[in-house]
Amino acid sequence: MSRLPTPDEVSLARVLEQSRPMAVLEALWNEEPTSGPGIVEALPATVRAKAEAAGAHEWLRGLSQLVAGIEEDWAVRVGRVYPDATEALVADVTTADGSPAVLKLIVPRHGDAAVNEITVLRLAGGDGCARLLRHDVGRHALLVERLGPSLSELGLPIGRRLEILCDVASRVWRPAPDAGLPTGAAKGAWLGTFITQLWDRLDRPCAERTVAHALACAERRVAAHDDERAVLVHGDVHQWNTLRGADGFRLVDPDGLLAEPEYDLGVLMREDPVELMGADPRDRSRWLAGRTGLDETAIWEWGVVERVATGLVLTQVDLQPVAAQMLAAADAIATMPT
Repeated sequence: MSRLPTPDEVSLARVLEQSRPMAVLEALWNEEPTSGPGIVEALPATVRAKAEAAGAHEWLRGLSQLVAGIEEDWAVRVGRVYPDATEALVADVTTADGSPAVLKLIVPRHGDAAVNEITVLRLAGGDGCARLLRHDVGRHALLVERLGPSLSELGLPIGRRLEILCDVASRVWRPAPDAGLPTGAAKGAWLGTFITQLWDRLDRPCAERTVAHALACAERRVAAHDDERAVLVHGDVHQWNTLRGADGFRLVDPDGLLAEPEYDLGVLMREDPVELMGADPRDRSRWLAGRTGLDETAIWEWGVVERVATGLVLTQVDLQPVAAQMLAAADAIATMPT
């Protein structure tokens, strides 16, 4: 079974990717095809920093040769590099028959990020997730279909966004007992350790009762894990990972878990904290449960855990005001009667 990274190995860049529009990052493009030594120059600073932090110095030194080898072996031509990528070199490519696609070269690091992502995309088979065209686990390389704009770019009201996110997430959920992915129980235990350590490291930026509440919710979700009910889940369903295709929306960048499907909806509970607290916050979990026929308590509890974990990471990278908004919501929710 694939393992989760230790708390010290967690990718801050992952959360930056999720919150990219909140930070008002613009998706600018290199206009000319990029290959050879130019690929190293076009690598986003965040990806370079992540590679250096992960000790992937050989990957950085050999990146231009890696790209050249992929171009030759897969008969593709690398074009514009995505400057807002955070965990990988991501670039537009053109295949031998002129079809557009996207190349993703994931920074090698501890854990099984590339294996897990490839596994999810392979199992989904283009249903709910971007279609996987080719992959090479040894080179941490994926070739996927090129999709259109993200849901975050479309300016839709939150209610409509939640409808789309529920529907696209549910297309991914399916039995996959032998997939070798981490379980929801493993993820819940990992999040509990991560929250405790990072809260201390950051000099406790939210109330102690908030952390205790999150840990209690995580413990209940760990205890509730049932291998018989667990399904393939994306693990990071939000509007920036949801892109429009010719036949509807599809998800990209899956983390990949075998968990209760409520996990994916818990991620939706952590997002848009100001809007969440503008009414009874349980209205959203009730709505999500009604939309999907899933358990409202499980959705709520995963949301509690995800909100605190993500709020702490955003605090660490000083992504404001959303970090403060998320932890303020967590503090308020921790005082609510159960």
